[in-house]
Amino acid sequence: MLLGSHLSIAGSMVNALREAESFGMSTVQVFTKNQQQWKANPLDPAMVKEWHAELKRLGWDKSGPDGNGRVVSHASYLINLASVNDELFAKSVDLMTDEIERCATLNIPFLVHHPGATVGWTLEDGLRRIAIAYKELFKRTKGAKVISLLEGTAGAGSHIGGPFEHLRDLRAQIIESTGEPGRIGFCLDTCHLHAAGHDMSTRASASEVLARFDQMCGLSNLWCFHLNDSKGACGSHLDRHLHIGEGFVGARSIGEGKAAKPGAFSAKVLSESGFAAVMSTPRCQQIPLILETPKEEGKAGAALPISKRLDTMNLRRLLALTGEELVQPPPTKAQKQPKASPKRPSKAR
Repeated sequence: MLLGSHLSIAGSMVNALREAESFGMSTVQVFTKNQQQWKANPLDPAMVKEWHAELKRLGWDKSGPDGNGRVVSHASYLINLASVNDELFAKSVDLMTDEIERCATLNIPFLVHHPGATVGWTLEDGLRRIAIAYKELFKRTKGAKVISLLEGTAGAGSHIGGPFEHLRDLRAQIIESTGEPGRIGFCLDTCHLHAAGHDMSTRASASEVLARFDQMCGLSNLWCFHLNDSKGACGSHLDRHLHIGEGFVGARSIGEGKAAKPGAFSAKVLSESGFAAVMSTPRCQQIPLILETPKEEGKAGAALPISKRLDTMNLRRLLALTGEELVQPPPTKAQKQPKASPKRPSKAR
């Protein structure tokens, strides 16, 4: 099972790989640039060389799904390929081109991005706009071994990707436009699913959600799953992530529609939740499962930096659903030295 988290690239992208290893993770998600900026400096050749060496050392370069690597990148939140504004659309295509090229250079096989928002025109116009964008993107990046993953969203406002029909129709239009079905797939998110109205609060209801997704979009086209609990109730369209077992997906009082109190956790309720359904689904056991849970809250614990303590907590809760335990390698001498934790980029919600 490939289980990891979105980690910071502060200092060097290579640090995310080493940090993932120290956590006992078997996959990782990263940004390849500052996600809040349109322009980025070219990748440093020395860093790229070191990155490839670390991927090979970890065995993550060819050991992912279908022989791909197992690292995931998330594209900038600035990108809106569905924009009605021609200038923003052009900038989005340029930035998405850069995102794909950076992934290709770094041997990152999966690039997650939000489909976009259709402010100012119809859903049909937005889907058609994205398909046009992809025709240009795949032309510019011909031969790149990077699969673009359309992420299901919480479906708020004009954002594309809440209903499975959006994802199904969008992939079909992109394939028709590009003729490259192997370069376009999906990423799902437990919080987004629940907030969009797909009930993930029980194992049975989540299994039905995954079966419906399989029928409409195909689980074989699913290449990444984000595992996050949800602050919002089913259908709230609220995209706010919580720790595993502390929201409406993993801590809901079964049948009562109430979330647990903040910080509350019940292993029994979690074992009956949608997380159990995801962790036991064969396809999900073959693809990167990525935490995007909160990194900081309150004061750091004495034993571990707060980010590591929280990621470790969430990993252990998920692995408990499979009967496995988190195995973390002993810290190196450098890791034992106290140091200030790098400031992590905040995720816009």
